[in-house]
Amino acid sequence: MNPFTRFLTQWSKNRDLSEFIRYWDRLEQLVVRVHRKKMGLAEAEPEFAQVWPWLRQHYGGWEERLRPYWQQTKAAGAQTQTDPFQLLLDLETPSAILGNWHAMQHLPAAREALNRFLRDQA
Repeated sequence: MNPFTRFLTQWSKNRDLSEFIRYWDRLEQLVVRVHRKKMGLAEAEPEFAQVWPWLRQHYGGWEERLRPYWQQTKAAGAQTQTDPFQLLLDLETPSAILGNWHAMQHLPAAREALNRFLRDQA
């Protein structure tokens, strides 16, 4: 887990949010490792097949609550215009990560939104 997110979650009693964050951490780690070619596509496939469906199923419960937070972030040096969570969840296969700089630029916006949301929950 991201160290700052871990720090912020210590005060959260919301198990659903903690579980969402754990899955998001797995997504983030997979995206970074595949993008940097530290994990092969075949190796990434089982994790992708587990993480993406779960997040797609559960993101609807968080989408509206996270919207005001990601709208305050920046991606690629500009105000974030696209839901960074949905952008990453729309990836269909691990191969869609390779060379996808647009997706990589939105990972920090999603993390920042989660951290701001957590901060406001405390």
